[in-house]
Amino acid sequence: MAELSLLSRLFSKKWFDCSLNIIDTTGLEYIKYCGVWGKTLMAEKLTILLAQLNFHVGNISGNLKKIEHSIHSAVNQFQADMIVFPELAITGYPPKDLLFHPSLATQVQEALHVITNLSQNIAIIIGFPDYTDQHIYNAAGFFYQGQCLSIHHKQFLPNRGVFDEKRYFSSGKTANVIPFKGHQIGILICEDIWQQEPIQQLKKQFADIVISINASPFDYQKLAQRQALLTDHASKHQVNIMYVQTVGGQDDLIFDGGSMAITPQGKISHQAILFEEALLPIQCDSGKQIMTPANHYPQPMPLEGQMLAALTLGIKDYVSKNGFKEVVLGLSGGIDSALTLYLAVTALGAAKVHAVMMPSAFTSSMSLEDAKKLAGNLNIDYQILPITDIYEQFDHTLSAAFSGQTPDTTEENLQARIRGMLLMALSNKFGWLVLTTGNKSEMAVGYATLYGDMAGGFAVLKDVSKQMVYRLSNYCNRLQTIIPPRIITRPPSAELAHNQQDSDNLPSYDILDNILEAYIEHDRSRQQIIEQGFDAQLVDQVLSLVDRNEYKRRQAPPGPRVTPRALSDDRRYPITLGFKHQSMA
Repeated sequence: MAELSLLSRLFSKKWFDCSLNIIDTTGLEYIKYCGVWGKTLMAEKLTILLAQLNFHVGNISGNLKKIEHSIHSAVNQFQADMIVFPELAITGYPPKDLLFHPSLATQVQEALHVITNLSQNIAIIIGFPDYTDQHIYNAAGFFYQGQCLSIHHKQFLPNRGVFDEKRYFSSGKTANVIPFKGHQIGILICEDIWQQEPIQQLKKQFADIVISINASPFDYQKLAQRQALLTDHASKHQVNIMYVQTVGGQDDLIFDGGSMAITPQGKISHQAILFEEALLPIQCDSGKQIMTPANHYPQPMPLEGQMLAALTLGIKDYVSKNGFKEVVLGLSGGIDSALTLYLAVTALGAAKVHAVMMPSAFTSSMSLEDAKKLAGNLNIDYQILPITDIYEQFDHTLSAAFSGQTPDTTEENLQARIRGMLLMALSNKFGWLVLTTGNKSEMAVGYATLYGDMAGGFAVLKDVSKQMVYRLSNYCNRLQTIIPPRIITRPPSAELAHNQQDSDNLPSYDILDNILEAYIEHDRSRQQIIEQGFDAQLVDQVLSLVDRNEYKRRQAPPGPRVTPRALSDDRRYPITLGFKHQSMA
């Protein structure tokens, strides 16, 4: 029987001396222990290594090599007793419908076989999809001395915003505790730590260390929210919490790292660096207290620093994980393309970034001068491809078809589409990924040209408001002036017509961004936004623009998510929409 097999394993390891109460064989609850039922062994000093790593979704062999290397480092360099990997480390997160691919389960099992063999001299906790009884579970396995001793299934499956876990996974029933070297180790998976019930289950089983494995997407509020949650849990339940978080970019998601340990007093004792891979060693003494070293976590990163680091990581991983070597973008002399260029160079290095200025008859000398200066400051490959002749040829070709029509935005959009074609031609010829430069404010209201400035492979500023573009650009210049100041201070313009400014078509960005934040990120109603002090007619205009431009956003390239609600999977509105914001009364 499985119960006897488990029982014999527990006794053969001689981990503890206590009465046993086998509840079931699914890893949900094997042992009841405390002074009432029996006597546990004295806790040993314990070194736990949190492996904050950057995984590649679907690349099981590549992920396994990284896991193996980290295990060897844990044993040989850190002399760790245990190493902990993030949620779904074997597959990467989120694997989405890849979970349904017939060969994925086989590859996962092959990887688990290797990991089991690597657990001879170290305990391993790792996340993986568990294919059991025609269900798939988001699981964490506990491996030691060549055996899988426990499998924990995630209980709370987020199904909001960017998450679709109920589409893929079945829910676990309860959290379990594993005795290890005199410590009682509880395991939770990501969303479970955000709820009250799972950690209460562990406390009832006398856990003194709660290990939470995570793949928690970044937004600019998330780190502070995590820290507040974990410190509250630790002090309320009087447990040590070790929180391991993945790091890296995956499509539009960014994972920020920042793995940490929290003492039962609710103090952060350790924290790994943000936005980089790290192996974070944590020691618990025989009194079951985390031993806090000096200089145990990095200096806090300001909001602008977090945003720039997230965007940089998003570019780097999207380019490398999709097999691109270099990127190209259109440099206009404006602030959006300037910030995008700065981020691309920071992510990839100047040698891998190309910029093209494509002036028309409406491009100012100021734009030409500033674009050239910025390219020189960043030492990138820069060329000028004028579009005036091409535009005139288009205009001539269309003249008969447009006979009797007054020039309007059609002619403006032709310029943007010519630029898009040139960038895509360079992409095809040299294998460069095109980075688009539109910001969240523009994308929200459709102030962008489909198949023009929206043409490309990765939209770097897709979730960055115009006001934040200004903040980040100023932050980039804090140590050295890279972005010419005039790019930041001049009025924004698409330069598709004479003396054109964004304010000709849109409210000022400080007003627009506040309305957009209220509507998109906070789901405020028309009336609630008006009650914040905004003009009713202006609110109606902005909300109408947002609603009717869903068709454009649906065709936009992916871009890094850095706010709590991006214009992507976070916000799924129909394209064909007859909804009216005003009351029917």
